[in-house]
Amino acid sequence: MSDFSHLDERGRARMVDVSAKAVTRRVAEASCRVLLPPEVVARLDALPKGDAYTVAHLAGIAGAKRTGDLVPLAHPLPLDQVEVDVEPEEGGVRIRSRVVATARTGAEMEALTACATAALALYDMVKAVARGAVVTDLRLESKSGGARGDYRRDEAGRDAER
Repeated sequence: MSDFSHLDERGRARMVDVSAKAVTRRVAEASCRVLLPPEVVARLDALPKGDAYTVAHLAGIAGAKRTGDLVPLAHPLPLDQVEVDVEPEEGGVRIRSRVVATARTGAEMEALTACATAALALYDMVKAVARGAVVTDLRLESKSGGARGDYRRDEAGRDAER
């Protein structure tokens, strides 16, 4: 069980002690997609509930800020910056996030939570007209900072650890 930092010697879940780690600047980027029919994508800025882009953008920022409350073993981080972009693309919407924190542990969970929360808010905005919407491809795109070094997914979407 020692390969998993979030498990103790008896296999029980635990919050990792990060007190000995150095405080460094950490940046994480994530993305996901929401699959939607083209006629719904064309209306996202003028739905009966309002502008889905704005709601998703704000929800993503709020989600990143609340990650420590939502993910049981995640450390609450002081976030320096959260960016969330919601852009139409072929077959739906792409959501991207970028989180910057100066902390003892990474910002990956915050970036992923920003995307997931933005996607859920977007789904909530469109569910009356597109119940078949699908949230998919939630993934870490890159991270920097910390002792384990940098990580970047390659252009084809494959794991490209550095």
